[in-house]
Amino acid sequence: MTVYYSVVILPISVKSEGPKLVPFFKATCVYFVLWLPTSSPSWFSALIKCLPIFCLWVFLLAHGFSFLGAHSSARKILAGLIFSALGDAFLIWQEQGYFVHGLLMFAITHILYSSAFGMKPINARAGLVITAVSALCYLLLYPYLSGPFTYLVGVYVALIGFMGWRAIAGLQLANDLWTWTKLSACLGAVLFIVSDLTIAVNKFCFPVPHSRAIIMATYYAAQMLIALSAVECQDVEVSLKRT
Repeated sequence: MTVYYSVVILPISVKSEGPKLVPFFKATCVYFVLWLPTSSPSWFSALIKCLPIFCLWVFLLAHGFSFLGAHSSARKILAGLIFSALGDAFLIWQEQGYFVHGLLMFAITHILYSSAFGMKPINARAGLVITAVSALCYLLLYPYLSGPFTYLVGVYVALIGFMGWRAIAGLQLANDLWTWTKLSACLGAVLFIVSDLTIAVNKFCFPVPHSRAIIMATYYAAQMLIALSAVECQDVEVSLKRT
C-alpha cells in the first residue's frame, strides 16, 4: 500500500484581512486628525502615535496563538512591532535626548524583520543595488554628521539596507514565484527606507517640507504592509489518498 499526502495550499485573500485592519486605519486617522504638536511631548501624544502600531499587534494576535506558534516569521514581525512602538515612544522625546534610544529600538526592529524575511533566496543582484543605494545615502548624509552619529547612522543605514534587501530578495516576479505577502513585504521595506531617509535628511541636513506628514504616512503604511507579510499562505485542506 502506498500512501500519498496531497496538500492544497491557497493564499489568504487580501480582502479577508481587511476587517482585521479596520482598527489600524481608525487609529491612523485619529493620529492625523489630532495632529498633536511635537513641541509639547506627553504620554498622551506618545499613546496616539503608538496606537496604530498597537492595532497591528492585535491584527497579528487575531490570527491566533497557534498561528504565531507555527510561524516564526510572524513572531519575529510581532516582536519587531513591539520594538517599533518603543522606538516611537522614545522619539516623542527626541529633543530631550532620547533620539539615540529610538534609533536603537528601530535598529533591533530591522534585525528582527530581516530574520523574519529569511536568507533565501539570496538574490545577489538586489543586494548589490541596495548596497549601492545605502552607500550613496550615507555619503550624502556624512558631511552633516558629527560625533557618535557619524558611526551610529552608518550602522543604522546598513541594518535598514540589509532589511530592505531581504524583503526585496523574496519577491521573484520573473519566475512567478511570488505571493501578495512577499509583495507587501517588499513595498513595506521600501516605504520604511523612505520614511527613515526623510527623518535623517530633515534632522541632519535641511528642513524637508511637510516632513512629518511624509514620515508618518510612509511609516504607518510600511508597518501595515510588513504586518500583512506575516500572514503567510496556510494549509486549508489536507487530503489523504490511498491506493
